[in-house]
Amino acid sequence: MQPRISMITLGVADLARAVRFYEQGLGWPRLESPPAVAFFPLHGTWLSLYGREALAEDAGVPAEGSGFAGVALAHNVASEAEVDVVLAQAVQAGARLVKPGQRVFWGGYSGYFADPDGHLWEVAHNPFLWIGPGVE
Repeated sequence: MQPRISMITLGVADLARAVRFYEQGLGWPRLESPPAVAFFPLHGTWLSLYGREALAEDAGVPAEGSGFAGVALAHNVASEAEVDVVLAQAVQAGARLVKPGQRVFWGGYSGYFADPDGHLWEVAHNPFLWIGPGVE
């Protein structure tokens, strides 16, 4: 298996609400797709939004779940100030601020938001290492 993630699919309760959050709220470009799914290209990988019940059925697992899912997605930016800007943008778009931007134990600066379906996103600035487009 090659070391890459081709697509991240988030199971969502309300596809239209989730699409509004990512497309209009965060400003991400959306590809044309069938009505039951939405695709967003992300510089080397794609984000897919799909109904939670349908995704669980496809995987053959129960759809109900609660608490911490053990997964957080990350979006790295170029500065501490940009962390705060992105967190504010996400909250303005309908996210819940989970942890405001702050200096963290590993020497960087990060905060967390939860999208309208509760998926955790870390927004981070790593002053020691760029993790983003152009890095292979």
